[in-house]
Amino acid sequence: MRKWWVGIGIGIGLGTSLLGLLFFATFTIAGNIAGGARGAVGLAKGAVPVEYQPLIEKWGNLCPAISPPLLAAQLYTESNWNPKARSPAGALGIAQFIPETWAQYGVDANGDGNRDIWEPADAIASAATYDCALAKDVKGIPGDATNNMLAAYNAGAYRVIKAAGVPAISETQGYVRSIRDLEKSFARPVGRVAPSQQAAGAIYFAQEQLGKPYLWGGEGTAADGGRFDCSGLTKAAYASVGIELPRVANDQWNAGPHPKRDELMPGDLVFFAHNLNDPRSIHHVGLYVGGGYMINAPHTGAVNRFDKIDTPDYIGATRVTDAGAKALPRANGV
Repeated sequence: MRKWWVGIGIGIGLGTSLLGLLFFATFTIAGNIAGGARGAVGLAKGAVPVEYQPLIEKWGNLCPAISPPLLAAQLYTESNWNPKARSPAGALGIAQFIPETWAQYGVDANGDGNRDIWEPADAIASAATYDCALAKDVKGIPGDATNNMLAAYNAGAYRVIKAAGVPAISETQGYVRSIRDLEKSFARPVGRVAPSQQAAGAIYFAQEQLGKPYLWGGEGTAADGGRFDCSGLTKAAYASVGIELPRVANDQWNAGPHPKRDELMPGDLVFFAHNLNDPRSIHHVGLYVGGGYMINAPHTGAVNRFDKIDTPDYIGATRVTDAGAKALPRANGV
């Protein structure tokens, strides 16, 4: 994606010595904070569009089986925050309710006298209400209560009860795993975020691309002449260590938890947005290398280079995990 601001470059000749120190720092820090986060409460700053944050924080605490990050993960997976989404299966709105299910569980949360499947205030409250109803249906079943609730959401409460837990259905098991992994990318960490074990390899790949001209839409293929745009570069960097990220920068935002600015480590993805309250407005991404700098493909007419990250449009960072990347919805087929 295009980056409109021009940061302060660092000479490419510094690359080898700088990256050598960064690799050492990456693994030193990783050793010091191994063990990572000790759980999370609430939503990470900027994790969801600001207009939905109060609704998710309110209704995400409706019952013990759900949380705001879990509810956010479900909504993002179902509709990517699109309140007008329609699926080929007939699911509607931001929470993707089938009309028959809506007729039973839809609520008038905003008090306007109308249970409106297209109104996010009603639909988000109804999604939480439905989750909690399912949690009640499978209460007492062995295993994790939230996992059982998610399995009931996907396969039906009867199958969870019959299996005495998450049933041995690959689609259901994958759904539960994906939502639980994606939940972490919406959660506000308590304590430090666990370090990435693949960070050094991703940085090494990006370092090798320094000096190459930017190409809008570039993915580094032979047809592209080995050139990248910003998200093409970060995607390829993590692909080099076996992690498949989505193609577009704002889709890469949810590929893992979000460390604070003073907790950044080499290998974190750093993001820039037009609206700091809305991750959908992310327009640029780079690969953090330490010291306040990133490697990035800046814009047409520039080359891949080091730039400072501390600019007015910096929205935050993501520490990429393999599980987080795999949990991301690939195409918005809604």
